[in-house]
Amino acid sequence: MKVLEEIRLPELSLEQKENLCILVEKVARNLIHSKIPSDKVQTLNINVEINESIPVTVTIDLELVPTFSTKDCDIEQLVNEATWKALSEADVRLGEIACKSKI
Repeated sequence: MKVLEEIRLPELSLEQKENLCILVEKVARNLIHSKIPSDKVQTLNINVEINESIPVTVTIDLELVPTFSTKDCDIEQLVNEATWKALSEADVRLGEIACKSKI
């Protein structure tokens, strides 16, 4: 993954931060629900935080508690996969914002 400092991002607007948080949460939630139906999830909390220090960091805190025994499903691996995919999407979106700011 690219180091975001190298992208040289402009300061993000409130709207850009909100949109990025919504996108990251949606990507994580969609991946979780593609593997576990929503009626089999007791708890799914996704918190996204953006820190604009150099480099910009995006932090995802994801809590997943299924309603079934986890013998057949590695919940930790699923959480890591969802987090990684969401962070990868954040990296792409931040790169797009940086490109648009150069125009």
